[in-house]
Amino acid sequence: MARPNILYIHSHDTGRYVQPYGHAIPTPNIQRLAEQGVLFRQAFCGGPTCSPSRACLLTGQSAHSSGMLGLAHRGFQLNDYNQHIVNVLNKAGYVTALAGVQHEAPRAEMIGYDHVLPVASQRARDVAPAAIEFLKNRPEPFFLSVGCYETHREFDEPWVDEDPRYCLPPAPLPDTPETRQDMAAYKASARALDAGVGQVLQYLDSRGLAHDTLVICTTDHGISFPGMKCNLTDHGIGVMLIVRGPGGFLGGKVCDAMVSQIDIFPTLCELAGIGKPAWVQGKSMLPLAAGKTDQVNDEVFAEVTYHAAYEPMRAVRTRRWKYTRRYDDRSGPVLPNCDDNICKGMWLRQGWRQRPPAREQLYDLVFDPNETHNLASDATAADVLVDMRGRLERWMQRTNDPLLKGPVPAPKGAKVNDPDGMSPKDTPRVVE
Repeated sequence: MARPNILYIHSHDTGRYVQPYGHAIPTPNIQRLAEQGVLFRQAFCGGPTCSPSRACLLTGQSAHSSGMLGLAHRGFQLNDYNQHIVNVLNKAGYVTALAGVQHEAPRAEMIGYDHVLPVASQRARDVAPAAIEFLKNRPEPFFLSVGCYETHREFDEPWVDEDPRYCLPPAPLPDTPETRQDMAAYKASARALDAGVGQVLQYLDSRGLAHDTLVICTTDHGISFPGMKCNLTDHGIGVMLIVRGPGGFLGGKVCDAMVSQIDIFPTLCELAGIGKPAWVQGKSMLPLAAGKTDQVNDEVFAEVTYHAAYEPMRAVRTRRWKYTRRYDDRSGPVLPNCDDNICKGMWLRQGWRQRPPAREQLYDLVFDPNETHNLASDATAADVLVDMRGRLERWMQRTNDPLLKGPVPAPKGAKVNDPDGMSPKDTPRVVE
């Protein structure tokens, strides 16, 4: 089989808040893609912050293994850009191109793309035409990264047909006029994203490229609301992942297997007949697509080290349990790590600053899927706690996590905020 083309479509801060995951968010083009391909209901990022998450997907390893412990535009980088999948595909004869957002390097030219396409902005309305222009030349095989700024804040204005009074806020937030208004604005950004995705997919189909092209549609992490993005709950690490094309990713299937975005790199290697590099930690998803197994992972891991501020956390998730550990002694939330927005302001007015985060958290995801009842000190869960602690520690040792040696310093020249933070009224905006 000839090596497939690869179309990697990705968004900012979308989590699973699109139509095919059951939310009342009109994204018909993403819905159509799901009905043609495979929808992964239990897909997770390797870290719920922008650069670490993308580094996990595009190098096939944990963020700390790749060196991407914080945000690229704040001074963090990969240890070795040769480990970026673009350079592996370049060596295998792929023509590689970037349209729009990348978040793995301070400058796109550092990564290794053959082509960095000019765009008027990183909004979907401008990124989609640039991607289509590249596809007109039909270089094959190709790897085309189509990165859209949506659904990053600031959101668009709500559409005239989207009355905020009838919007349901995301699960971690109370149902109030403020949260409904914010969710209506999120929906507008999601619709703009979907329109751009639809333009690219329509062109792909119209030119007869769909049959030979693997489409990967995903996002970096959870949506930009308090308790979601930059948090290790499923609200933070749960992501949309829809794959359509060669290798069995067809038929409108829904897969409940637990997968991590680090599994995408080895999947592409196997599908393209490329040897999996030694640094890759993920597992191919092809057995899932082929129906040869119903699981490839017993556990997945996620991490935060730096976002706007230092907040070292690690987590392990199994199908039943989630364990999270913090590696600092802070007595309050790290406020700069929540993007400024009206919901954050509402939480602050209600006393969020005085709510200390637990050092250890253990949740039963069957009876407590929203992760609100911490069982870390519950004697009935003592054996589970020991098991989950062991899983996390073994992973950290296996991947040489720098947190095992103590606090992790930021690289020289990196921009890092004061973790104490201030209210949005008193500080510069923090929107990453």
